Amino acid sequence: FGSSRCQTLTRPCPLILRSVSMPAAAAADLIWECVKGNNSFIRKSLNMPVMSAEPGNLCGLSSKKFSGLTGGKAFDLSVKKTGLKETIVLTTRNKKGSRAQKPGAMLVETGIKKNAKKGLAQVAKATGGAFYRRDLQELAAKKYAKVKTSLKKKKVVVKSRRAGK
Repeated sequence: FGSSRCQTLTRPCPLILRSVSMPAAAAADLIWECVKGNNSFIRKSLNMPVMSAEPGNLCGLSSKKFSGLTGGKAFDLSVKKTGLKETIVLTTRNKKGSRAQKPGAMLVETGIKKNAKKGLAQVAKATGGAFYRRDLQELAAKKYAKVKTSLKKKKVVVKSRRAGK
């Protein structure tokens, strides 16, 4: 055997190692076509649109526009309960590309103020001001209002026993 052949067999080509160790990210359209019919977040029921419970899905509909799994930009407003305290949380995709391969660090949760004026300003800044999902700015404002009203507790009305007599 020649010495050049032995060297190629013992030392692998660096180009091959790079392509094997770092897989290229698939296109969002391809991922959606693979995931749209069957994934663990889909919720189906009769006479209803197909819903989705994935994190990062603003409307809860199973569609490419709102999906937090497939696109590069996830966006969601939700309530997070810690003990007795309930907070409004804005979920977005992490800006660092290295976190995209780590499911635990892929999404970033940011607290939103409950004051209507300040909270809506935060949502507007996160969408329109940062050029991040400006198409969802109106829907995010509507969902913020709905989430905020869902946090209100019903006041307990105590009837007086003496007043009715």
